[in-house]
Amino acid sequence: MYCGVVTLKCLAIFDLDGTLVNSIYDLADAVNTALAERGYPVHSVDEYRFFVGNGAKKLCERALPEARRSEEETVSLQGRFSEIYRKNCLVKTLPYDGIPELIDRLSDAGIKCAVASNKPDEFSKEIVEALFGKGRFDLVVGKREGVPTKPAPQIVEHILGELGVPKEDSIFIGDSYVDVETAHNAGLPCIGCVWGFRGENELKAAGCDHIAYKPGDIFDILTAN
Repeated sequence: MYCGVVTLKCLAIFDLDGTLVNSIYDLADAVNTALAERGYPVHSVDEYRFFVGNGAKKLCERALPEARRSEEETVSLQGRFSEIYRKNCLVKTLPYDGIPELIDRLSDAGIKCAVASNKPDEFSKEIVEALFGKGRFDLVVGKREGVPTKPAPQIVEHILGELGVPKEDSIFIGDSYVDVETAHNAGLPCIGCVWGFRGENELKAAGCDHIAYKPGDIFDILTAN
């Protein structure tokens, strides 16, 4: 058992993109716009499902033609992507069906909810507040300067410390191998969400502890005796 409905010191840490919200269209549009401005080929939305997951810099590096993936060109593309995305990060991005209701059910059961994202911290906070309302999550943490991105465990360890919940009473929830590795690097079990960007096969291959086929499955896993 991870968390019972009477266990108040319990924490569910969620990935953002591909887990709580479907942001792939806005991400793809922003990178494609930046690529097209430079005369580079653009990519399909489905290709971007495998570009995301390790932060904005890695996203831009993967989107560049292989022969142009220098540090200088990657940083330049990332800068332009950030400018575009800053203005358009909420054009098409929406919560997955059933996610807002899940967060409310968890909160009502005394389970704290947090967000750990490789998306820059300001974007993470802006998107979560815009789509879920202020204060719906106990803590939202994105990529910050000087802190390693997932799958390094520091972002999870920071959240555990800030909320005062031991890892034994916590679980990580995400949609990719990056999230599974993040959870295990931090000493947490992981629930994999098949509705996200990568799918069930990747989650199982990465060693995910549980699979959720719909948001309600997460509540059942957390409150199972």
